[in-house]
Amino acid sequence: MKAMILAAGRGERLRPWTDTLPKPLLKVAGRRLIEHHLRALAAAGFEQVVINVAYKAELIVQTLGGGHEYGLQISYSREVPGQLDTGGGIRQAISLLGDDAPFAVVNADVLTDYPMQTLRRALLNSDATSYLVLAPNPAHHPQGDFGLAQGVVTRTAPLFTFTGIGVYRPTLFSAQTDTRFALARVLYQAIEANQTRGEVYTGKWQDVGTPQAFKLLGGSLN
Repeated sequence: MKAMILAAGRGERLRPWTDTLPKPLLKVAGRRLIEHHLRALAAAGFEQVVINVAYKAELIVQTLGGGHEYGLQISYSREVPGQLDTGGGIRQAISLLGDDAPFAVVNADVLTDYPMQTLRRALLNSDATSYLVLAPNPAHHPQGDFGLAQGVVTRTAPLFTFTGIGVYRPTLFSAQTDTRFALARVLYQAIEANQTRGEVYTGKWQDVGTPQAFKLLGGSLN
């Protein structure tokens, strides 16, 4: 199974830090945000990772290179800033991820100790098209996103927060006709079709996309 890290965003909420560096290259807990994910994916047995890049793309490419330092093969899906949104970015990357097997996706701006090896088993013996990792609602997102009933993701309460970690079948995106669309649109469609499975993870997970979280975690530029 291949993995994708979503790293194309502008990081508006983290300005002025992101005026000089793209959000995935900011440091938290002594390491660049995206490096936490690369090391975790490599440790879980992933070998190939696709990273979508747009804002300050060359800085990310120059910093991470081909991935040899992490024991990975990294490919880059280049985007025009603001053109594709999350769902469109994944759809464009299907040519690199492959159109015949599920792939994992992780948001670059979260910090977690979630066992990534679990993603390699998700959807293995299932006809579902997607698998979502949810978490208890943090203080900044008390309303939650999705429900869970016996392993099936729903839109009914009680709701949990989507962690930005999931596994998807390529058909979920290749069936979309628009160039630009949000990941949420695809997830809602899959949930309505009863095609989404998931879990609630109660371990370490932190959205680092806000200034408060970035400062709390001792974030820095270098």
